[in-house]
Amino acid sequence: MLCFGRTKTVQHARLRYMTSLIKRASAEARAFQRGERAAQPSRGAARCTERDEYVSAAQHGAAPMLKVPRKARFAPVTFSEEGGVRYLHFGTEWIQGAMRLKKPFDIELEYAQQMMAWLLFLAPPKRIVQLGLGAAALTKFCHRHFLRSHVDAVELNPAVIIAARSMFELPPDDRRLSVLQIDAWDFVNDPANHGTVGAMQIDLYDATARGPVLDSVAFYRACRACLGAAAVVTVNLFGDHPSFVRNLRHLRAAFDARVIALPEVHEGNRVVLAFSGPALSIDWNVLTDRAKVIEKACGLSARKWVAALREVSDAPRRDAQDSAVGGHFMI
Repeated sequence: MLCFGRTKTVQHARLRYMTSLIKRASAEARAFQRGERAAQPSRGAARCTERDEYVSAAQHGAAPMLKVPRKARFAPVTFSEEGGVRYLHFGTEWIQGAMRLKKPFDIELEYAQQMMAWLLFLAPPKRIVQLGLGAAALTKFCHRHFLRSHVDAVELNPAVIIAARSMFELPPDDRRLSVLQIDAWDFVNDPANHGTVGAMQIDLYDATARGPVLDSVAFYRACRACLGAAAVVTVNLFGDHPSFVRNLRHLRAAFDARVIALPEVHEGNRVVLAFSGPALSIDWNVLTDRAKVIEKACGLSARKWVAALREVSDAPRRDAQDSAVGGHFMI
């Protein structure tokens, strides 16, 4: 899960203080940004606009193509430990992932558990894709629990892959697990991946506080192209960051407005679900029963997800097209 996204906190702060720290800017991240700008030959010269960056889909089918490959610039991978939990950082205090040392295959952070909310709507599919590896919490969890699924984790930074395996107990590749060191953009635009994915989890951040590193309509449309006949995407966003509204707008454009944002958790993250396939109308009691099964089988707080869905479905919103009319979740 390549991101600063899941939480922001000083390395030695306790998790319960994260909300108060969430709005504090990272001096290290700003320094990283300054260094990145200094490396550019001129303002804007090394970064294409979206109009310049993509060739039109009409010229190249459904998948837009990069004229100039993105140049990766990686921050250092660092670690901290507090209260029996090991944290992943990218050279700043922003937390990129976490693992409880005594429970290395559990999902420690609440927002990361919410990334599994697609389980309310789908049985574990044949193929699950994680864009952005981070501390590999979701990748490990899916690999351990869903024995009939193949899990692909896509990560551009080789140091993150090494860290996940050496510090966060990510197992080696096998017949059900593949860790791919490639750009997520290249993965979603590869025709070989189109129509093959049942569940996709997107967590693409770097060391700086600028929102997901890939967040255009073209990117999210390419993600949708990877999905099978009925599939769900979960995306980690920051609820109090300017990138949130932009990403929600782009997801709505890519998924025909079949998008719903869960309420912000205590770490400040907001998980967004995007749906592809037939329209859904599910009785809330059915979702609750499904959540109980998930809790028993996987140890996740799935009934909290149902309560969160109900909260945003009952409230007037502009960020989703679903409703709770007639005692059903509809999207």
